[in-house]
Amino acid sequence: MNDLFDNFERIESNDPEFHEIFKNFAYDEVFKYSTLTQKESVLVTLASLIACQSPKAFKKILLSAVGKYITAEEVKELLYQSVPYVGFGRAHNFFGVVIKVFKKKEIVMPMKKRSNTDSQNRYEKGREIQDRYFGKEMIQAMNDNAPEGQKHINTFLEGYCFGDFYTRDGLNDAERELITFTFIATLGGCENQLRSHIQANLNVGNTKEKLISAITVILPYIGFPRSLNALAIVNEF
Repeated sequence: MNDLFDNFERIESNDPEFHEIFKNFAYDEVFKYSTLTQKESVLVTLASLIACQSPKAFKKILLSAVGKYITAEEVKELLYQSVPYVGFGRAHNFFGVVIKVFKKKEIVMPMKKRSNTDSQNRYEKGREIQDRYFGKEMIQAMNDNAPEGQKHINTFLEGYCFGDFYTRDGLNDAERELITFTFIATLGGCENQLRSHIQANLNVGNTKEKLISAITVILPYIGFPRSLNALAIVNEF
């Protein structure tokens, strides 16, 4: 997948030494140790760049990948999925980047709506996803044990995070949880959430091997400390 680095022409022309080192590592060597599909590799790379706050690198890889390794619809869902995890403050710039890339690629916008919930059923549908991913008993216990004055946060998780986003078409459960794992691993400092979503990944069919492959692919972007931290937590399972 060396072509994903083709649009980094400024680095290549001005610092060919670094360009060669990084390209050989990030777009050749790491893939020898990954079992991810090409689409999954692009999904986790773009997800990591959102959480890293790297809009320029995101744009260059998206230009190479959209229409070849990943569809425009999947890009839209990746971006939507990022919002409850990295926050709109971090995701905002990437909406603009995606719009620019889509215009350059002559992808028609606005795109088809992918929502499957409304104001009446978003909480119910979100709870169904939570129960399936994490287990009904665990979610019920989390809600029952929420301190007074904090129960609304669990309500937000149910209706907004899971009801509004996870129920959408465009990505399946395994893909959504894989990129969610990537967002959290990239952010760092969210170890309890990382543990929860490792379990959710396993519950929706992603293997420990796949999670290690995701860490392998994003290591060039997030560095060794956060990668080793995420790996240590995966190895608890």
